[in-house]
Amino acid sequence: MPVSDAPQTAQSQSVTLPTGVEAVLTWAGATHRGRKRDINQDALLTAYPLFVVADGMGGHIGGEIASASTVDRLQRMVGKGPVTPEAIEKALVKAVRDIGDHPETTDEGTGTTVTGVYLDITDDDATWVALNIGDSRVYLQRDDALAQVTTDHSLVQELVAAGRLSPEEAENHPYGNVITRAVGPSEGAVPDYVRLDVRDGDRFVICSDGLTKELTDYGILHFLRLHADPAAAVDAMLEAALENGGRDNITIVVLDVAVPGQQAPEPSEARRATAETATAADTAEAVDTADAIDTAEAGESAAEGRRGSSPVGDPRQ
Repeated sequence: MPVSDAPQTAQSQSVTLPTGVEAVLTWAGATHRGRKRDINQDALLTAYPLFVVADGMGGHIGGEIASASTVDRLQRMVGKGPVTPEAIEKALVKAVRDIGDHPETTDEGTGTTVTGVYLDITDDDATWVALNIGDSRVYLQRDDALAQVTTDHSLVQELVAAGRLSPEEAENHPYGNVITRAVGPSEGAVPDYVRLDVRDGDRFVICSDGLTKELTDYGILHFLRLHADPAAAVDAMLEAALENGGRDNITIVVLDVAVPGQQAPEPSEARRATAETATAADTAEAVDTADAIDTAEAGESAAEGRRGSSPVGDPRQ
């Protein structure tokens, strides 16, 4: 649920995976209006198994209504049954209707991003599913490297993908705030999805662009390395983002995954060679999701903060 300008105390939950192994999830989150905005149009949800950030936009309070409506519908969905892509999309359709019912949300451009992860234990192998509409982000810290899991739905990302902008040029592009997809009265409500394996020691960062405007990817990794406690990591990143200008609303969730006794898989020689010579973008069409995440981690570590992405896969396939 939306929270005020302070981090939550870290919360934990034990989960029995389909293999019978116990996993422990620990998380914390915070949202802040920043130093330049009059109101906070961000919202967040931390309700196992779903962890989401929404960044609203449009009108004076239209964005606040859009993000709150989206989080409210997703929270209701969590209470009714299993979290699936179909359930998420039905909740988002209802959120679109709720947003349109408010007279304050009639401005063109009213809507919200929605980005996050949920734990899927319905199959034989438990997996994380990342979802995304807009330019809020999910990051994964694995093996002391950071990879951007989601792909921004933004004009600058399209220009980067087309080879018309470098990642460095995109950092300060004048159209950096222009997104190409959102949850709103005139928008669709189908996210992109990425499925990831469950691995001991993984840490997810889910954030609005208020964080990534002020901290590079390497800066985010720096604070994750410094703070083992999710609440302390959230607090440190929030403080740094505010000190760096706090030009937008800032929302952060850090989610830690512990699977005691799990043996981490060793990458094959072929995967090591791929990681040394390619980035996730280079191999998106040629490798599976697990390989792509390993490759993206190597690219992120080498670039020290360069923004990357992972291939999109639909978990319903």
